[in-house]
Amino acid sequence: MPFVQTRRRLLTDLAFIGAAGLGGVGLTGLSYSGQSRASERPPEITTIRLAKSPIACLAPQYVAAELLRIEGFTDVQYVGLEGDIGKRGIPEMIGRDHIDFSMTFAAPMLIPMDAGEPITALAGVHVGCFEVFGHEDIRSIADLKGRSVGIPYSSSSPHTFLTIMTSYIGLDPTKDINWVITSPVQPKQLFIERKIDAILCFPPETQELRARKIGSVIANSAQDRPWSNYFCCMLVGNSEFVRKYPAATKRVLRAILKATDLCVSEPKRVAQLMVDQGYAAHSDYVVQMLSELPYAVWRDYDPEDTIRFYGLRMHELGMIKSPPQKLIAEHTDWRFLNELKRELKM
Repeated sequence: MPFVQTRRRLLTDLAFIGAAGLGGVGLTGLSYSGQSRASERPPEITTIRLAKSPIACLAPQYVAAELLRIEGFTDVQYVGLEGDIGKRGIPEMIGRDHIDFSMTFAAPMLIPMDAGEPITALAGVHVGCFEVFGHEDIRSIADLKGRSVGIPYSSSSPHTFLTIMTSYIGLDPTKDINWVITSPVQPKQLFIERKIDAILCFPPETQELRARKIGSVIANSAQDRPWSNYFCCMLVGNSEFVRKYPAATKRVLRAILKATDLCVSEPKRVAQLMVDQGYAAHSDYVVQMLSELPYAVWRDYDPEDTIRFYGLRMHELGMIKSPPQKLIAEHTDWRFLNELKRELKM
């Protein structure tokens, strides 16, 4: 059904959420069905912890702060990726009980799942946030053979995605790519200085590089198949939290999915909110990102297909030991998503 139907319901169910609660932006496009929540149990716990990351495509979980308060969470915390555990990434922070929920990248999260971290995937959120950039004579992923590709560290998200992408077209990522670990310098800076040939990056870096006409895009996961057929970002939670607090888990997921709809219906206001609250530096880049990424597909794409697709390739490459079906059986729970698809059907 056309998204205008969604927007009509968004504007009908909740006319206004106070400007003070949303950083002075005064967002009006939010929806909450009082009837659906009235028959539910309140959250078993009222404190919720989410990740705070410089990756701009996590916009829905930042916009969701006030929606989470409406859901009954009185203490909504955003925890930065700091210290030794922060360096390990969002999935490990969830598995080690430093945060409760977060959006995170689909393929890299399978590595800690395979290692036994208590992480449960709950839903897909959007498609297509990563892009690969190369300098002048690099026109495709195949052209990366023999080139220097910058990554922050081994098994990082860019390394994981690029390993899958290069192997998918027949390259041997261990022999054909000259991986350059750039830490503590960001790969983007070395790419700008032309000290490396290519990088994979995420918003807002993708928008910045394009705006500054630095390099060219050789792969865009929002447009290029097969990557555009699968979620790049999914919502995951701590498995023990999901088990102990099912009512709270459903409310968290509902808030995130409502916020995802808001990213589609009110991109300029979402962008301004993120700038005002310090989650982004340039609203123009965020507006561009929100208009480019398919945030509206969470109802239509099957998140299990995403885990199966990336899991199969990572298993074949020896990046994980578990076959995808084992990860699906042990590290996913779609019951809340299925309920909300019916509840939020437009």
